[in-house]
Amino acid sequence: MAKVLIVGCGDLGTAIATRLQQSHEVIGLRQSDKLLPHGIQTIQADVTQANSLIQLEKLNPNIIIYCVAASAQTDENYQAHYVTGLKNILATQSRNANLQHVFFVSSTRVYGQNMGEILDENMPASPADFGGKRLLEAENLLKKQACKATSMRLSGIYGKGRLYLVNMAKDLTKWPAENHWSNRIHRDDAAGFIAFMVEKALNKQTIENTYIVTDDMPTQQYEVLTWLANQQKMDTSNIKAPAPLGGKRLSNKRLRDTGFELQYSNYQAGYSEILATF
Repeated sequence: MAKVLIVGCGDLGTAIATRLQQSHEVIGLRQSDKLLPHGIQTIQADVTQANSLIQLEKLNPNIIIYCVAASAQTDENYQAHYVTGLKNILATQSRNANLQHVFFVSSTRVYGQNMGEILDENMPASPADFGGKRLLEAENLLKKQACKATSMRLSGIYGKGRLYLVNMAKDLTKWPAENHWSNRIHRDDAAGFIAFMVEKALNKQTIENTYIVTDDMPTQQYEVLTWLANQQKMDTSNIKAPAPLGGKRLSNKRLRDTGFELQYSNYQAGYSEILATF
């Protein structure tokens, strides 16, 4: 049994924790004072405030999963939560000889490419906005660590309670004027893959330093919206999808090569289950 510290236990972090607690001691750090599910130790702290993290110095986890989410779409907020926050957490572990691996939950936002090209982990990250730049800056912090580290670059997360596209599809006036390539990953598959890779790390199996975490099917956004609208009995007969002007198509070959099996390999599989609950 290993000791796993999950920093940032919101929706995704808690989903990872519930998968790992079956075999390991799991501690979840969160800013909220709300307790995590039974069996998961809760630590209340703020990653942006180093003084609140002192209690972590004697924790000595074997694995750290940094799964913090920015609370606002500003450069300052991203700097605080991803760069400064990660620095603060890593500083508490400077004397932890038990630390084997750090997993950083990043985003495919680090790829600013927008010409519809197919991208994989061998392509250089070229951020186009402050969010991508700060995430890549945080990823680069991991290269200075004595232990092994991996960045998990997640594409657009969807799943239970994440209904942005479902709601957009119902209102044709909210559809974007332009069409582009899009990518996504179901919350349960994202959590499952990260937990899967934690087990590989603990078993000392080979792990790459970066993974794109996305499903099998990059899709034009108008195709997704049209399908969602039709599933909700909307009339889309007058909709003409514009030619895609850009976006990116992400390859998940490296993820697939690990042996992990996606539960939702494409958007139809994932959204069908969500829509069935309405």
